[in-house]
Amino acid sequence: MGEEPVFCEKYCPVCRPARAGYSVFQWLQGLELKALGEEGCPFGRARYRYYGVKPDEPIPFNEND
Repeated sequence: MGEEPVFCEKYCPVCRPARAGYSVFQWLQGLELKALGEEGCPFGRARYRYYGVKPDEPIPFNEND
């Protein structure tokens, strides 16, 4: 499957606070997703390919891991 896409999940200055619920960043992320498509920037697309969730969605929790 390749390496884990760390930037979008842990370091992105827009996606991290947007997923944490900060409304200003959710608004910015919404603009980004409208401009670049539903998978977002290249880092968001990598996150989508790896986890199967869009940049504005949390990663599903797996109890087996």
